[in-house]
Amino acid sequence: MTFARFKVFTFDVVGTLIDFEKGVLDGFRAIGGPATSDLGDDDIFGPYVEARDIHPGRSSQVMGDVYLHVARKLGLDASAASAAAFQTKVLQWPAFPDSIEALKRLRSRFRLVAMTNADRVAFSCYSHTLDHPFHDSVTADEAGVPKPNPEFFAFNRGRQSAFGYKQEEILHVAQSQHHDIGVARKLGYTVCWIERRQGQKGFGGTPVPKEVTKPDFHFATLAQLADAVEADMAGGR
Repeated sequence: MTFARFKVFTFDVVGTLIDFEKGVLDGFRAIGGPATSDLGDDDIFGPYVEARDIHPGRSSQVMGDVYLHVARKLGLDASAASAAAFQTKVLQWPAFPDSIEALKRLRSRFRLVAMTNADRVAFSCYSHTLDHPFHDSVTADEAGVPKPNPEFFAFNRGRQSAFGYKQEEILHVAQSQHHDIGVARKLGYTVCWIERRQGQKGFGGTPVPKEVTKPDFHFATLAQLADAVEADMAGGR
């Protein structure tokens, strides 16, 4: 399959382009107090995934509550000040080292569209972190539902069709099997799995999927995708 068939790359943002797992771990360890020194990554990720399910609202507003749920469960500092500090850090989560350059390379060839469960406020922060690479974006508060709800994908499909793009011209690029890869494949999208946790056990800070969906393209990093695109395009000249 050649990349030349696509005109639009849609991207999950948090987890694919923004390293939220590093942000979560660094945030808890910086704010939670001495008790965090005895906690492994999965000790934090387990209650974090649970808390995010309990508090699924706008990420620019509810992450303090997420922090408090985890803190109380793990015996960390559960003060209001710590919760507020964690909420602020969520908006400062870092990009993966390869994200900015790879997005610039891909933007020179394709329309880039963000499809994120972050709300517009949080996404604005992440877009700034990524050096504003997107031609268009859809956030969970605008779609009215989060991924993996198929209505999120329907919302974006209608939006892109208004610009003249067809579903078969879209490649959906994402890290999360649960939020993106499985549902997008079932909806008939061509999908590219950026397996950021390749070589690591488990699913970290994302929910465990019912099954692991085989993608059309599979890379460990976004830079590898950009390399593959450029090699494919060069070979087609």
